[in-house]
Amino acid sequence: MTSARWFASRIVQMFVTFCLIVTFLFVLFRLMPGDITNLFLFQGASPEAVAAFEEKWGLNDPIHLQFIRYIENFLQLDMGQSLQVGTPVVEYTRMKLFNSFILIAPAITSAYVLGAGWGTILGSTENERLERYGISLAIFFGTIPSFFLGIMAVVVFSLTLGIFPSGGMLRPETISMYSGAPWWRPYLTADFAWHYILPFSVILLRYSYIPTMLMTTSVQEVRGQGFTFYHRITGLPKWRKLRRLGRHASLPVITMYPLSMTRAIGGLVLVEVVFNWPGIGYALVQAVLVGDFPVVQFIFLLVAAFIILSNFTIDVVYGVIDPRVRLE
Repeated sequence: MTSARWFASRIVQMFVTFCLIVTFLFVLFRLMPGDITNLFLFQGASPEAVAAFEEKWGLNDPIHLQFIRYIENFLQLDMGQSLQVGTPVVEYTRMKLFNSFILIAPAITSAYVLGAGWGTILGSTENERLERYGISLAIFFGTIPSFFLGIMAVVVFSLTLGIFPSGGMLRPETISMYSGAPWWRPYLTADFAWHYILPFSVILLRYSYIPTMLMTTSVQEVRGQGFTFYHRITGLPKWRKLRRLGRHASLPVITMYPLSMTRAIGGLVLVEVVFNWPGIGYALVQAVLVGDFPVVQFIFLLVAAFIILSNFTIDVVYGVIDPRVRLE
């Protein structure tokens, strides 16, 4: 298969998968028990308001017309309104998505950088005790559930020692102080950094396990190749040899990085709940508890789109790095 045909086939597969996900979400939320109009009535809405809502979103139409309206609204990025606050769903989730991104992306990236460096040291060392205890430490943090590690961090560093805040992203005083400032200004404060350290550290410790193990194994395999003998006889300094060894062994870690990003989206929902971090995972839990179905549906769609796009990126990276993937 040529590169162009292989790339085009991956794009088609991504598009078809996304269309199936959109259709599945439409069917799923209409097969769920309960009715959104009953929820409105239970919350005290008048029959006139409920009728207007049904008319606006076509809830009285046949299911195929509802699906067509659903696709039209989706193409216009009209995902409805949040039942909690009455604002458009896209506007309601925009900053929450950004809050999750600035927590997850730097933490996972740092975990891979530090884990790869630590794995390079463990894989190249002749000290069996260092290798054994170093791997045991990585396994210890890697096998603890993220939310449990977060709870332990809050108990030790917040409730017992009182070093870091127990949750949230900013203190109420900071929020009121920057209420009229640009949206990005509170993220540059010391208060935000102080709230950021604990959840960031928990994610870093939890997700450094995979790159550490991958890099340790890969370095041990690469150590026996011919170029390492050339480095020894040329008298290359130790740290330069270590850097080149890590570069040659880094391919499995690089290809695993986007996959860990996709897994982190689902696994860090409870971490956001533990730290009361106003991200997309915390918003999802709150929306489920109050029955805010438009928000839940949109967040599911966002997560599915991110996973599909990440898997597509991984396929492309594999195809570029290893041409045998395109041939198969």
